[in-house]
Formats: sequence, structure tokens, C-alpha cells
Amino acid sequence: MLGKVLVLGSGGREHALVKACLSSPKVGSIIAAPGNGGMAQEIDCRPLDLTNVSATVDLAQAEAVDFVIVGPEMPLALGVIDALTESGILAYGPNRAAAQLEASKPFAKGFLTRHGIPTGHYAVFTEKTAALAYLQNQPLPVVIKAAGLAGGKGVFIAHTPSEARQAITDLLKTHGETPQGDEMNSNGGESSPNPAGTIVIEEYLEGEEASIHAIVCGTQYVLLPSSQDHKRIGEGDTGPNTGGMGAYAPADVVTPALSQEIMTTILEPTLTGLAAEGIHYQGTLYIGLMLTNQGPKVLEFNVRFGDPETHVLLPLLDIDVVPLLHDCAVGKLSTHTLPIKPHYAIVVVLAAKGYPGTYPKGEILTLPTNISDKQRVIHAGTRMDTSGKIVTHGGRVLGITALGPTLQDAADSAYTLCQQSLFHSQYYRRDIGYRQLQRSH
Repeated sequence: MLGKVLVLGSGGREHALVKACLSSPKVGSIIAAPGNGGMAQEIDCRPLDLTNVSATVDLAQAEAVDFVIVGPEMPLALGVIDALTESGILAYGPNRAAAQLEASKPFAKGFLTRHGIPTGHYAVFTEKTAALAYLQNQPLPVVIKAAGLAGGKGVFIAHTPSEARQAITDLLKTHGETPQGDEMNSNGGESSPNPAGTIVIEEYLEGEEASIHAIVCGTQYVLLPSSQDHKRIGEGDTGPNTGGMGAYAPADVVTPALSQEIMTTILEPTLTGLAAEGIHYQGTLYIGLMLTNQGPKVLEFNVRFGDPETHVLLPLLDIDVVPLLHDCAVGKLSTHTLPIKPHYAIVVVLAAKGYPGTYPKGEILTLPTNISDKQRVIHAGTRMDTSGKIVTHGGRVLGITALGPTLQDAADSAYTLCQQSLFHSQYYRRDIGYRQLQRSH
């Protein structure tokens, strides 16, 4: 038995992890902090500011927790794993040094360059004048990113010089400010500001994106199914970036041969490089890739499960995932192939209209009934009000997940639930998985 498990976070990823814990016969009891409305219906939730590392340790000690699963990136970047470990509490996730792969894009790009791992060329700037001068010699489109954590919304693809100048101005201006939070990718409320007034300008890579997740312990790892996220707010991948409007898995574009190439040219060199730099990686490593004509190249690293990818990855695993995370945390992970169900999974995010800009909160949810065992409703930006009603509380409100023997079957099942009116301002993309669905017709 794994005893009492604490899941840290309040987003959809954390609700998916809570559901995995609920289905595990190895778990004794579960609490979440701070949790959300959906979690509050199922388990005890405790208030917590996830940016307060000492308060997190205090809660784990007060609750006599046996195992902590950290969901979002912010507490990882702040060193919550280090603090829990020093207090004798077993926790799943990378330490602060390893979390730099996500928390600092300059560190990540430098790491990729040092170890010869394929990625686009880049430059780092803290001054607007120098950034604009560099821009003069770069082909368009160009990618401009906040250097630090930005809740999935700190990336701009500029197609014109004026768009590029505006993105540089806006991102450098975010220094010291906190953009509106996104509870689907939640770190307990708000996304972090661009911490050092720093931006990265990157080469725009052409191709199709794919997400690779691995559970890692040092240089040992197990690979999860490939997936594909849909980050733009609009259908056909138009409009501004979000934390993610939907995802599906497995992504057939990642063929067995391509998967092997990714392991040998990207994943394994990354783990070897971390070890060479004295960084012991223990936790989920999520690699965002662009599948270019020159082969797969790294767009970004994340040091936790993706959101919403977690909603489709966990249901496809034909094992109890919680003991696997526990084995990783205690250093017992061995490289092997995970058993995967012969299904496809898809998640469609129901957002509040206006997201990723200004959106309403406090709308009462009417949750779907007659949900099959192949469907799930994952809560993200929700909370339970004082009367016990579940109301909207974030930009990405729910994740509607379904499994099926084909991606089309899974999509049909998910969209059947999405077509119900679950809250007043709901908005969702109607084309999640469209590339793969078009190829299969």
C-alpha cells in the first residue's frame, strides 16, 4: 500500500491524477491542495498557495502524507520537491535544478545546443533595442517567447515585422506583472510573470507538432503514448495561443520508426546530458517536438504532465499508474515498455467565452448524465461555492474525454457530451484531432 497521497494543483491535469489515484487499489486515501470543484466532489481538498513552499511542506507533514504527486510547473520551479525531500516526504517530480528545463527557456535552449540535440536556432534578449536589431536579419515568421513560465500563453508567432515588434514590446513589458491565470494549467491561481524581463527569439520551424511524455529516473525511462495538443483558440489552429484546447493520443504521425529516432536523437541524449551536468532528473519529462523535413526538433521542454494531454494519456495506460510514479520517486524505475490499451483517446476543452482574454466566472455548471465507462468529465477551472454548487472559475473549465477503437469513434463520443449545454458561456473547438482524422479518410 502507498498510504495517504497528496495531489498538488487545481487544474485538469490534477483532476486526472486524482482519478488515477481513486482507481488504484494501492492508494489508501487522497487529498488535494488546493483542488477544484470536481475534486471537491470526490475527495478532501485543502486551501493552499502553491507558491508557498514552506506551507506545502507544513500541510504534507500535518496530514501525515506518505506520497506527494506534484502537478503544475510553478511549485517545481520553486523547489517544492527539494523541500519535501529534505523533510523526509516522498514526492514525485523533478527537483529545482532539473525544473530549469521548463522554468528558463534560455537554460533549455543552451542545454540543447551544448548537447547537440536538434532544435531551432535562437537568441536571448533583455533589451528591446537589441532584440529589434536582431529581428532585422531574421526571416519571417519568427517565434518570440517569454523566458520564464507563462501558463502556455507566452509564445507568439509573428508573421510580419509589426507583429514581431509588438510581441517583443508586450513580452518585455510583462516583467513584474502577472497575466490572468488559467486553471486548466493551474499553479494555484495565476501564471508566473516573465521573471527576468527576458525574451527568446527563435527560428520558426515548419511541420506538425507532437508531444512525447516519459517517466524518467536518471537515465532510465518508460515512454508513454505519443500525443498531439491543439494550442490555438480557434479552429484550424487560428488565433492566440492558450494552455491547450484539446488533445488526442496516440498520434499516428509518430510512427514506430520515428519514435525510435526521437528516443535515440532527443530523449536519451537529453537524459545523458542532464546526468553529465550533475542534474538527477526524477519525474515526468514532456518534450514538445516539431516534426520537420529535417527530422524531429525540440520546441520546448516541460517538467510535468501536459494539460490537457494527461486526460488522454492516463486512460490509455493498461496499468495502475500510481505505483509507477511511486517507483520513480524511490529510484526503482527500470526501462521497459508500458502496456497500452488498443484504443484512441481524445479530450475537448470547454472554455469560457472570451478566453484566453477576459472571461466570465461564477456560472453554474450542469454536468452531463449517462456517462459511459469510456467517457470522463475532467474539471479544471471550477470551484464549489458555499451552497455546494459547482461553478466556473477559470478560462478552461472542463475537459471532455472519450476513448474509442478509432479516433473518429472517440471524437464522436466526446462531442456528443460537448453538445450539451453545460454552462452558459461555453466555447469549444470542433476540430480536435482534425489532421489525423483527415489522413484516415
